[in-house]
Parts: sequence; C-alpha cells; structure tokens
Amino acid sequence: MVDQKSFHVPVLVAEVLEALAPRAGGVYVDATVGGGGHAAAILEASAPDGRVIGFDWDEEALAVARTRLASFGARVELVANNFADLEQTMMALGMTAVDGVLFDLGVSSHQLREAARGFSWQQVGPLDMRMCRTLGVTARDILRTASLEELAQIFRRYGEEPRARAVARAVVAARERGEPLETTMDLARLCGPRRGRIHPATRVFQALRIAVNRELENLQRGLVGAWRLLKPGGRLVVISFHSLEDRIVKQFLKERAGTGEARLLTRKPRMATRAEVQANPRARSAKLRAAEKL
Repeated sequence: MVDQKSFHVPVLVAEVLEALAPRAGGVYVDATVGGGGHAAAILEASAPDGRVIGFDWDEEALAVARTRLASFGARVELVANNFADLEQTMMALGMTAVDGVLFDLGVSSHQLREAARGFSWQQVGPLDMRMCRTLGVTARDILRTASLEELAQIFRRYGEEPRARAVARAVVAARERGEPLETTMDLARLCGPRRGRIHPATRVFQALRIAVNRELENLQRGLVGAWRLLKPGGRLVVISFHSLEDRIVKQFLKERAGTGEARLLTRKPRMATRAEVQANPRARSAKLRAAEKL
C-alpha cells in the first residue's frame, strides 16, 4: 500500500493558503490534486463547508487522494481528467464559477521515486514518462521515431539543453547501430558527462517528459479555463518548478493585470524558506505566483 503522506510532500503550503485565502462556503479547484496535501490544507482552512474539486489524470494519485481526503466527505470531489479541460469539465459538473484555483505543476515525489514510470535518469526503468498511463506516446516512441532535427528541437525548447544537437546526434547514431533505447540508463548514457552544475540528462529527461505529456500546451489551456471560471475576487495560484512554466505563468498574469482584469498578489515569485528546503529539497526550485480577478 502506498503511504499517503509520503506519496507527495506538498510545497509552499503556508504560502498557498495565504495567496488563495480559502474561507468557509468557498469553492476551490485543486487542478493537480496529487496525493491530496494541498487539498487537505484548503479544506481545513475553509471549514466547515468549503469545497474542493480535485483534478488529476494519474489514477494512482487519485486513489491516494481519495483515501487521504475521505474524512472530508462530500466537501471534496475528485475528477480523473487533465486540467487542460478544466473549464469544460467544471461546466459539465454544473459549476460555472469558483473562488480559487491552484496549480502545483511538475512531477510528484512518488512519480520520481517510482522507477517504472521512467521519469528519473537516476533509476533504472522503462522510457515511459507518461503522467497518464492511457496516453498513446511514450518517451521511447519519440526517441525511436523522431528525426535528428525533431529531437534537437525537443531537447533545446523543452530542456534548454545547450548540447541539444549533440545529444540528438548521439540518439540517432545509437539507433543506427542497433543499440537498445529501452531504459532510462540507455538514454542517460547518451546524454554525456556532467559539465556544469546540472547534469545534461536532467534537462533531456525534462524535455522528453514535457513533450510526451504536452505540458506547456496543457498549461496554457488550463490557465485560460481557470481564469474564466474565477468569480470576481477569486484567486489563481500557480506553483512552477522550471523556467519554461514560470515564464508562461508570469506572462499570463502580467497580461491580465495589464488589461485591468487582475491584481497581482506576487510582484516577485514566492519561494520556499530555508527550513522547508532542508526538510524537502524538491521545494528549492518551486516558485509561486498569484493574482486576484477583478
């Protein structure tokens, strides 16, 4: 059985509650409910009758959240869907306006630890990287079929890898030699040695994961849908873990503020405290941005 509390350690919980300002009677969307850590905090802060609708497209995460949040009863509803379809799904549920939406982007602690998911280059596992196991294309499929130019573009655009073309050439050459491209270690070896603070495999794996799950496109759609659902005075809170996501969120909120639709609650992103980073190193790269709809 998966331990509920270690499944995923939520980051910036105090900062989320400050920015989202949940209250009794409010309706909130956790667009990435994961193991239910943030959702539980929101439900506790909005007692006795605040509600949370939690989205996730990872069925394993939903199963954990379902158990963890069971004590809140009818105050929580869990939905198996990607947040890209947030607005349409909420409309289908008969909910046309909410008081707040939270996005906690990226990969969960559990997904990174589980070798069978293939997200980490530091563990031996299949080249899968699907956040939802029903997705058709895996990282292995991309590596086997994409051209040199396509691979280089993926590594450069989504991983910001300086040696994108060199890594792409190494992958194509390995294919031509008939070498296996089945496991995370097969790919990690082709990424080359560490040359700076970040190992190139870190960027390459991030790039493939983003490509497999269409993360940036889904984020754009999810933000638009969430903003439309917010009531006047409602709040949008987003935690990102890499610069590509953060730039999208920053630009989205800046544009709304520029048209008078939003009041920025974070001129600069909120970051984890030193104590939180020591307790949960994954929090080091987390950035929280938030805005209130006017």
